[in-house]
Amino acid sequence: MRIAMAKVMSNMNWTILALLTVTLTAGAQQPAAAPENAQPAPVTQQPASAPQDPQPAAVAQPSPTPAVSGTAQPVIAQPAQAQSTPAQPAQAQTNLVPPTTMDQVVDRVIMREKELIKFLSPRTPIVETYLQNLTQDPQLGPIPRDDRYFLGRMDLSDSIDRSDYLEGKGKDKDKDEGMEKHLLGGITNKFKIQYKPLGFSWMIFADRNDFDRQHYDFHYARREFLGDVRCLVFDLTPKKDAGHGRFLGRIWVEDQDFNIVRLNGTYARPTRNFYYFHMDSWRLNLVPGYWVPAYIYSEEGDFTAGAKNKIAFKAQTRMWGYNLKTAAASDELTNITVDSVKDDTPTAQDASPLAAERQWQQQAEDNVVDRLQRAGLLAPEGDVDKILQTVVNNIEITNNIELPRPVRTRVLTTSPLETFSVGNTIVISRGLIDVLPDEGSLAMVLAHELAHIVLGHNLGSQYAFNDRMLFSDESTYQNFGFKHIPEEEAAADKKAIEMLKASPYAQKLETAGLFIKALQTRAPSLGSLLQPHLGNNIAQNGTMRMAQIGASAPALDWNKLDQIAALPLGGRVKLNPWDDSVEIVKAQPVAITSARDKMPFEVTPFFPRLSRYGTGNAPAATPAPTTTTTAADASATASN
Repeated sequence: MRIAMAKVMSNMNWTILALLTVTLTAGAQQPAAAPENAQPAPVTQQPASAPQDPQPAAVAQPSPTPAVSGTAQPVIAQPAQAQSTPAQPAQAQTNLVPPTTMDQVVDRVIMREKELIKFLSPRTPIVETYLQNLTQDPQLGPIPRDDRYFLGRMDLSDSIDRSDYLEGKGKDKDKDEGMEKHLLGGITNKFKIQYKPLGFSWMIFADRNDFDRQHYDFHYARREFLGDVRCLVFDLTPKKDAGHGRFLGRIWVEDQDFNIVRLNGTYARPTRNFYYFHMDSWRLNLVPGYWVPAYIYSEEGDFTAGAKNKIAFKAQTRMWGYNLKTAAASDELTNITVDSVKDDTPTAQDASPLAAERQWQQQAEDNVVDRLQRAGLLAPEGDVDKILQTVVNNIEITNNIELPRPVRTRVLTTSPLETFSVGNTIVISRGLIDVLPDEGSLAMVLAHELAHIVLGHNLGSQYAFNDRMLFSDESTYQNFGFKHIPEEEAAADKKAIEMLKASPYAQKLETAGLFIKALQTRAPSLGSLLQPHLGNNIAQNGTMRMAQIGASAPALDWNKLDQIAALPLGGRVKLNPWDDSVEIVKAQPVAITSARDKMPFEVTPFFPRLSRYGTGNAPAATPAPTTTTTAADASATASN
């Protein structure tokens, strides 16, 4: 009997490996399209000497699905929105023999992870983490109690470094450091938290230094599609003597080049003073052959009856700016053109005093816009700017506003809710666009900044001096500022309401008023989200911008399912981590069934629909499906 069972199990294992071989061979017959490093980063790889379990003993084998020739293959074509040609790694994968056993697949996964680490080593992406500590509300469930915000630049070279954009002061600094210690691993030395792999790099990689068979057991679980990408799923467990802080969880590996595209789990065996958080880390295929870390969701807390939480929070981490410095260096000499110059102005003469003042302001405006974009804090011009520009134009035309220069709109890449204007450019943050429920609310926000421009509240003329642009990216917030005095803020509110009443949005301000009320209700627990770093406060000490519109709105009722006052973070705009471009999320609406589904201003998990580079399906990072709303007006921004 035992002999018969052994034969059956042996035949089953060979069947699974045969199916894998057929699938991988079919994939190998496609044209090679994912160039990679010819020389992977040094890694000690042993043949599968330690007994590895290719499949779990239970019925976890993938169903015998034949290889499909139409499986998304990377196409060597530049994406439409690419700002510059990314550095192309040398080809290596083309000459590799497709793996035919699960052990060979694991070896390929390890090799690809090492090559990714080498590819990213010269990169210095921006890392933003927004965290909400939670408390239980009997009606709405877990809601924000307070929040924290971190923004920095990470050096992914061999000696990992991190520099922060924000500077804490006094008690707030101590409070942020304490939370940062917990968030990044509970280490007592801040230098190690920020500058060693024990920090956010643990959430970017499964194990930056020791991702190999000597430290981990790989257990095949199943196949699974993540968006358009078919994946092999493995459970990783650290070996008994692997040491502290090893990854424990699950990885998803795309089945063409065997890159890790998702990690979900935590880090095992913390010592007495360590506390590791759970994380769900996603990667996107934004350059040929590589899947770069893009999003991390972290969550802790148990709100079941009788549970006692030492800590309860939800946090989103975004990474972008991978190609900032390398693109700038390469473009410097490739975009030089020499043209003849001819003065076509009607009268070739010196500028009048007023014309000179306006030219000076425009020079300052251009300097600021260019510097913010080079720092990774301002998205390149794109389709979202056109949507914002349309709203501004509607207000200008219906109010017969004529300005000497056109008004421009741009998107700040960060999450805190803020707006400001410099010269004739209105800047609005990605996070604020995310949470606005409809086009009328967007018009309210833009009208306030347009009013500053119309009233001549010009700020930033000092930035026309180019020496003021010579500072590090990390000190941007210490060198720029566009805050108005209270009298100018009050005048802008009054003028904005006047313009809105004469605009196409006059009958669409009810939801805008509800947004003001919802923000006022949640403001005490969202101090970091509402803390402006360049412009003026939207809410401060109970005082709200555009409060008159909020006063005329109906009562705020969380239980009214069709009353959508604000959206969760991440519901509107997606940010490309490679070139910093932004676009509107195209997500299917999901029915709201209870007040807990609304989640205004809240953090939610990431669930991007994965696709391969060059397939035409741009990766879209959207919140969990329950975050979208069924209110017809709530999708106006995305549809216009």
